[in-house]
Amino acid sequence: MSFVSELKDRVLAGGSITREEAIRLYDENLDELKAAATEIRVKFCGSRFDMCTIINGKSGKCSENCKFCSQSAHHNTCAEVYPLLSADVILEDAKRVDKQGVLRYSIVTSGRKLSDIEVDLMCDAVRKIKAETNLSVCVSFGLLNKEQFVKLKEAGVSRVHNNLETSEEFFPSICTTHKYEDKINSIMAAREAGLDVCSGGIFGLGETKFDRISMAFKAKELGVKSIPMNMLNPIPGTPLENNKRLTSEDMQRIIATFRFILPDGDLRLAGGRGLMDDKGFGCFEASSNAAITGDMLTTAGITVETDKEMLSALGYEVRFRNE
Repeated sequence: MSFVSELKDRVLAGGSITREEAIRLYDENLDELKAAATEIRVKFCGSRFDMCTIINGKSGKCSENCKFCSQSAHHNTCAEVYPLLSADVILEDAKRVDKQGVLRYSIVTSGRKLSDIEVDLMCDAVRKIKAETNLSVCVSFGLLNKEQFVKLKEAGVSRVHNNLETSEEFFPSICTTHKYEDKINSIMAAREAGLDVCSGGIFGLGETKFDRISMAFKAKELGVKSIPMNMLNPIPGTPLENNKRLTSEDMQRIIATFRFILPDGDLRLAGGRGLMDDKGFGCFEASSNAAITGDMLTTAGITVETDKEMLSALGYEVRFRNE
């Protein structure tokens, strides 16, 4: 029995793998790795596929210095800059998405965190969305505290997004204006407020396979079930503009390995997949069972209709409300 098969059988039986085993697994034959990951995905998640879309609710002039981000005020990029969108503008966009049948809608804002006044404004937006659409609402508002999260939950938010980005060890090489601990504290505050958490990372920052696997185990430790998998798009004007872009095969290997660590997770293919020639097809074959559809924050995405056709061809049951 091969090493991949040995670990696959253990996970299928309800067991888990160690960090050391995951590091070795990462370099195994990609085709065998993908096939095993798919078996695990089918066992724990079936054929369901979760689709969500996002709106850039506040853009640019972010105080944080994350090296990958075009919206940081520390970098010289061409990212659009505008203040917090009004509740009515967000509602109009949410209604458009709702008509497409997408189940989940996320409002994302730039900056370290929203102020209390801005949180109240977004609570108003969420209440309007919940009253006038069938959407589940997620938010990504930075390093909020428990009291702010409680307000958002009471307004109708069901999930908070806050990416770990990478491993705790590598994080200081990517951002110095806040700490990894700040992220963990905010994630725990959201959990204490009764909210689900969506938290993953970006690959291609210069991290090693050890960093990638460490992040997966941290997500597991935190009980995260929705894990965004972003491939770095090296934006001109950011410190990472000259990073070598990962390939679809690189992302497939990362996703397949993550499936062994997070067997029942929604491995959500997110930013960067528009750069792949196959638009993520190989990653979905590798057991990614969720995605952000439509445009990303500052880059173009893939249409809902294109995604529906691609995923249906792979045998996924994409959850859309109007079907």
